Amino acid sequence: MKKARLIVPAYNEQENISLFYEEATKYLKYDDIEFDILFINDGSKDKTLEEIIKLNKKDKSVKYISLSRNFGKEAAMHAGLESSRDKDFIIIIDCDLQQPPQLITEMIKHYREGYKIVYTRSKSRKGEPKLRTFFANIFYKIYNAYTEKPLDNGAKDYQLMDKIVVDAFLKIKDNYRFIKGIFSWVGYPRKCIEYDFIPRQHGKSSWSFKSLVKYAFNGMNQFSTILLVLPVIFFFMGLLLVVADLVLYFTNVIDLTSMILSLHMSLLFIVLSIFSYVVIYLLYSNRKQILNRPIYLVEETSEDITFE
Repeated sequence: MKKARLIVPAYNEQENISLFYEEATKYLKYDDIEFDILFINDGSKDKTLEEIIKLNKKDKSVKYISLSRNFGKEAAMHAGLESSRDKDFIIIIDCDLQQPPQLITEMIKHYREGYKIVYTRSKSRKGEPKLRTFFANIFYKIYNAYTEKPLDNGAKDYQLMDKIVVDAFLKIKDNYRFIKGIFSWVGYPRKCIEYDFIPRQHGKSSWSFKSLVKYAFNGMNQFSTILLVLPVIFFFMGLLLVVADLVLYFTNVIDLTSMILSLHMSLLFIVLSIFSYVVIYLLYSNRKQILNRPIYLVEETSEDITFE
């Protein structure tokens, strides 16, 4: 009998907890697999934890970890993985029902075929906010251009992972977690399942534009060389602008009016600002890694949860 677990990060999802449970449990009934469901309450400010505890009292296969505050989805998933070392395989899935639980059946089919990772991707972003879609497409193009392990555009955290993959993941001690990048980096035989985008029915996404930008920067910092290349590019852009102005001034090719000078100085300020931001961000990332603070802190758990 194999042991498996659904790892379900949750932040302010009180309206979706019971709906997710009712839907997901339809696809967890196997004669040779014993499933449980582990919710990770990521410092929710609503009644998410209360809803999870209700399910735990009704069904002992439902377990939970409640973090001391909101550490972010990556940290919540890491907590779930650290407490699931004894499982033969795990499946990470969101509880907002935008990731269809019925794909679990197909995931397990491919797992039985020998795949160690079965991941999912949304075939299109139709229905997502246009601005988010635009920046997501840019992120994947830039990330894939400067990394040795490219990601599929639309790849999700919704994936099945064999125990050997989880063990490999937990050997990586980076404080910044970009789980999609890590699971791409570790290798192992993998299979992709595609599905159509499903709009959220209840509640509001906790992913703000600011958090998405931060998430993108973390991913590129961890697995792409683009943030190392950018400062060099912006430095030479600023240098080229200054040299061009000096050449044009001393050769009298054009009359550098105050308006043109002001425009060029503004452009130079923007270039140097971006250059400075990237450098400061890289220094801050290194500082956080050196400090080696815990990725998450636990406030409470259900019974039988261990972190080995």
